[in-house]
Parts: sequence; C-alpha cells; structure tokens
Amino acid sequence: RQLDDALAAELATEPEVALLCGRYEGFDERVHDHLATDVVSIGPYVLAGGELAAMVVCDAVIRKLPGALGHAESVVEESFSPALEGAPEYPHYTRPAEWRGHGVPEVLLSGDHARIRAWRFAQARSRR
Repeated sequence: RQLDDALAAELATEPEVALLCGRYEGFDERVHDHLATDVVSIGPYVLAGGELAAMVVCDAVIRKLPGALGHAESVVEESFSPALEGAPEYPHYTRPAEWRGHGVPEVLLSGDHARIRAWRFAQARSRR
C-alpha cells in the first residue's frame, strides 16, 4: 500500500509497528509470504535502501500519536486530512500585513471567522 494520511493514522493506532528496510533487490520472498503483515511504499520510485522510506513512515505516523505535537488541534486541520477533504493545506501568512509590496489577503484581516474558514477551505480545494 502506498503511504498516505489515512494509512499513517491507521498505523498510529497499532500497539506495535516494526519496519523492515529492504536493500537493493528487497527481501527474500519468504519474508513477504510468511512474516510481513503488510508492505508499505512511499511512492512509485526506487531508493537504494528502505531506511529513508522508513524515516518518512515514522515521521508521518509519530505526528499522529497523542502528545507528539504540542497541541492536539495541530493534526486536525493539516494537509491531506479529512478536515480538508484530503486537500493540501491552505496558505499561511504572518506579520507584517504587507511585505515587499505583497499583502495578506484582506479576508484574513477581517476578523470574520466564518469568512476566514470559508476562504481557507476554498484555497485548500484549489490546491488539489
């Protein structure tokens, strides 16, 4: 299975996860047939070994564990989450409100939380 947000969330609920990192040609087929319970890929390309892929899986899964990020809300509305209907996250802006002639979208300065939320979802959907 290819790693995505849903698979990371699923793996985060497991009491234990062991990742075996293949090298060059991978594993003896008997490992797949008799030991492995799943095979996870991070994408349709080849790496020299599975160590980097295992680090990607670990990072995606660990951030789903309670307490891993400073605030529980941090994982709710992020790229590819169900809250954003699987879309990438919306743009973020910081102060100052204008930087090198580029301003923050006016809606974000409005204080109207409903309009800001609608703008964020529209931006996320447009990034698909």
